[in-house]
Amino acid sequence: MDTEKKYIFDNPKNVQKVLYGLFGCLVLLLSIEPFIHKHPYFAWEEWFGFYAIYGFVACAFLVLAAKYILRPLVKREENYYD
Repeated sequence: MDTEKKYIFDNPKNVQKVLYGLFGCLVLLLSIEPFIHKHPYFAWEEWFGFYAIYGFVACAFLVLAAKYILRPLVKREENYYD
């Protein structure tokens, strides 16, 4: 008898379903974007997919900044708490 608790994302098929759902939402939102009137303040906010690209670049920048800039600043040596 397996006593280890199984979680929903332990099954790779469930992870794949979530990814398909996210990509489906992305495609749906990008497909209806030309039909939605935006009220841009800057001209580049009118570009197709601007907010999707902006969000992806901002997220990637935050991950890289955390990994290469912030981590060395707050990282402690292996035996710091001993």
